[in-house]
Amino acid sequence: MNYQETCEYLFNQMPMFEKQGASGYKEGLSNTWALDDHFGHPHQQYATIHVGGTNGKGSVSHTLAAFLQECGYRVGLYTSPHLVDFRERIQVNGEMISEDYVVNFVKQERSFFEPLYPSFFEVTTALAFKYFADKKIDIAVIEVGEVGLGGRLDCTNIITPLVSVITNISFDHTQFLGDTLAKIASEKAGIIKKGVPAVIGESHEETRPVFEEKAKETGSNIIFADDESEILQATPLVSGKMHYVTRHWGELDGELGGIYQEKNLNTVFAVLKVLSDKGYLSACTTTNSQEQFKKELVNALGNISKLTGLTGRWQVVNTSPLTICDTGHNVGGWIYLSQQIAQVECDKRHIVFGMVDDKDIHQVMDLLPKDASFYFTQAATKRAVNGNVVKAIAAQHGLYGECYPTVVEAYRAAQEAAGMRDFIFIGGSSYLVGDFLKNCI
Repeated sequence: MNYQETCEYLFNQMPMFEKQGASGYKEGLSNTWALDDHFGHPHQQYATIHVGGTNGKGSVSHTLAAFLQECGYRVGLYTSPHLVDFRERIQVNGEMISEDYVVNFVKQERSFFEPLYPSFFEVTTALAFKYFADKKIDIAVIEVGEVGLGGRLDCTNIITPLVSVITNISFDHTQFLGDTLAKIASEKAGIIKKGVPAVIGESHEETRPVFEEKAKETGSNIIFADDESEILQATPLVSGKMHYVTRHWGELDGELGGIYQEKNLNTVFAVLKVLSDKGYLSACTTTNSQEQFKKELVNALGNISKLTGLTGRWQVVNTSPLTICDTGHNVGGWIYLSQQIAQVECDKRHIVFGMVDDKDIHQVMDLLPKDASFYFTQAATKRAVNGNVVKAIAAQHGLYGECYPTVVEAYRAAQEAAGMRDFIFIGGSSYLVGDFLKNCI
């Protein structure tokens, strides 16, 4: 098989939550342990950072990886889902895993893993962990998988990291994780390991006791990043970037746009403090090294996309008219997106929109701007809600527009209708943004 055929094999032969929804979700770690044993426990050959939570995992993971790269470490980064190319999920110092490595891994190992009937994510995680060992990395930033389900039973949860990170908790995947914030937090807290410090990016009166109890149970030091925020002020810039005033590091510009990045960056700062205490960033203990730390911080925050290939986070793809895409796909994400869309100065808003079938589409609809023109569509995934259904639901919420069979056609219609002082937004699901970036940019 060539690379394309290998990807099709992985996508079509392995149960895959991203593509199939609930039927593609496999609970339990038996396959993960079997694969890990087969490959000789590769994740034990390098340090790791484990990143979980409902929203912001990708941004936090990529930002941490960018900074560690700037500090001179050889950094592995494992995230999901990909937007355009499967290889986005697995990279070392910003370079994606090679097509040949993916092809050879499947060719050489399928006789072992096929009898296990593993999920797509189980195989992909084994591939990532082995690849990082073969590339002799220093440290890996590992995002929990299964598109937000990750926690107690996530197949990345066999690692013992330097620090466990939980960005935030909001309602998502309630059919698997529970119907209260406390139940969801309990599942997410499953990545907190015995004696391993834990950073909680955002706490809530329902979730904080859950994390405190888990930390007590595991003997872990727990840090709530929002108890003493490093970020004192955050301002969106016309360029799509963010400007920050910080407690200890002065003023900084962040390449990643979106007002939600304030919370993500505050979480990152708390993680960096833990890493510093563990000696990984010991250079920042003297005056000269603090200057170097600031330089590395500025370079990392200003070049995350270049350093790690991150896309789809309040990403400006055109300026006339202003055109932005974002992968925010649930209520927690849209609470922030709706605010920022409303703040954009323009003559008229055009929104290319679609969602997948396991999200609370009605609550998201309540957050969308009533004065926008909508271009309803669906991504090329079986989990996408048909555009006509989205249009009908939108009408119930006072939102109106036309329906288009593909993201490409919806975007082209928005382009034709928009004036130079208008604003086009593309979003609603990661898959829709992926289709957009793959076919329209």
